Amino acid sequence: MNLEILKMALEALLANKVRSGLSMLGIIIGVSTVIIVVGIGLGSQQRVADQYKNLNVTSVIVMGMRGRDSASSSKVSAKDVSYVLANANYVETGTAVLQGNLDVSFGKTSASFSVFGSEANFFDISNLDLTAGRIFTEDESKNTALLTVIGNGILTEFWGEDAEPANVLGEILTVGNKKVEVVGILKEIGSSTGPMRFDDSVLVPYTTAAKYLLGSGTKPNLYFLATDANTVDLATAEVEGLLRTNHKLKATKENDFRIFDAGSMVGAATDTAATLTILLTSVAAIVLIVSGIGIMNVMFVTVTERTREIGIIKAVGGEQKDILAQFLAESVMLSMIGGIIGVGIGEAAIPFLNNLEGWFVLHSPISIVVGFCFSVIVGIFFGFYPALKASRLDPVDALRSE
Repeated sequence: MNLEILKMALEALLANKVRSGLSMLGIIIGVSTVIIVVGIGLGSQQRVADQYKNLNVTSVIVMGMRGRDSASSSKVSAKDVSYVLANANYVETGTAVLQGNLDVSFGKTSASFSVFGSEANFFDISNLDLTAGRIFTEDESKNTALLTVIGNGILTEFWGEDAEPANVLGEILTVGNKKVEVVGILKEIGSSTGPMRFDDSVLVPYTTAAKYLLGSGTKPNLYFLATDANTVDLATAEVEGLLRTNHKLKATKENDFRIFDAGSMVGAATDTAATLTILLTSVAAIVLIVSGIGIMNVMFVTVTERTREIGIIKAVGGEQKDILAQFLAESVMLSMIGGIIGVGIGEAAIPFLNNLEGWFVLHSPISIVVGFCFSVIVGIFFGFYPALKASRLDPVDALRSE
C-alpha cells in the first residue's frame, strides 16, 4: 500500500509539471543559497585564519599613527623597544620591524616584493620556520650585514617550482640597489589576505633595512610578546603606559600610536565573519520558509481541484490515513526533489564563484545535510495541514463537488 501511495503521489506531481516545478523553485533557491552562503562564511573565516596565522596569540602590536595630521607627530621608533623591555614586567621580548616594497632581481628576472627589516627574534614572534639555511645573528644585525632570508614565493619566482632550497643558499639577490646573500629559506605558509605575506618577502637585519634599503625615515611597527596568554591584557596596558612615558605625553594628550593585541584582532575578525555567516544563512532560511508557504498554497489548490477524486477514493474504501499519506507524500516529494536540485546547483556554483576575483567559497558537507533536511522538514510542516484537510473531507460532499 505504501508503494502504491508513493506511485500515486508521483503521478499526481507529473500530471502538473509546471505547477510542481514552480512549487519547487523556492526550495531549489533556498537550499542552493544555504550551501553557498555557508561556504562564503566558512571561506571568510578561513581567510581570517590565513591572515593572522603567523601572529602569535600573545603578540602586542604597536603602529605609528597614519594620516596627514598625525604622521609627523608619531614618535614610534626602535628605541621604544629597548625602553619597554628594560621596564616591563609582563613583556618577554620585542622587536621593531621596518616594511616596504622594493624591486628584487636575480639574473634577468626582476619583480617587486615586500622587504622586512627586523631582529632575529621576529622569526619567533611571527612563528616563522625555515626549510633550509639559518636566520641572521645578533652580531650580523648590529653590523648591517647584507644577508637575507627569503620566502618560498621568491624561491619559486627566481629558481622555479622544482628548486631545491638548500641549493639556493649562498646565491646573491639584488634588493633595491644592494647585493644581499641568501642564508635562509622560509617554509611555505600559503595564501594570506593580510598585509604580511611572508611567502613573497625578503627579510633582512633591521639595521641593513634602515641604512641601505628602506631608509631610516621609514616608520617601524613594534612587536612584543607577553610572558604568557594570561598576561596579554596586562602586557598591552603596560606597553601603552611605557610608550606614553617615553614619548612624554601628558595625561590630556591622546596616544601618538595605535596598540592592539593579536588575540583581539583575530577574535574581532572571526566574530565578524561568523556574524556574516549567520546573517546570510538566516536569509536563506527565510527563502525556504517562504517557499514552504508556496507549497502549502499549491497543496490547498490541489485539494480543491481533486475533491471529487478524494470522494471516490473514500467511497471505494480508502481510509483517511491513506489520503493523508498520499497528499503528504506529494508535498514531501516536492521538497525532496527541490532539495536535491538545490544541492546540485549550490555545489556546482562553488567552483564557479571561486574563479571570480575576490571570492573564496569552501565546500561544507554540513550545509548540504542541513539544507536538504530543512527542505524536507518544510515539505512536511507546510504540507501536513492541506493533507489533513483532504483526508477529513466528507465523501458525500466531495462527490457532489464539480
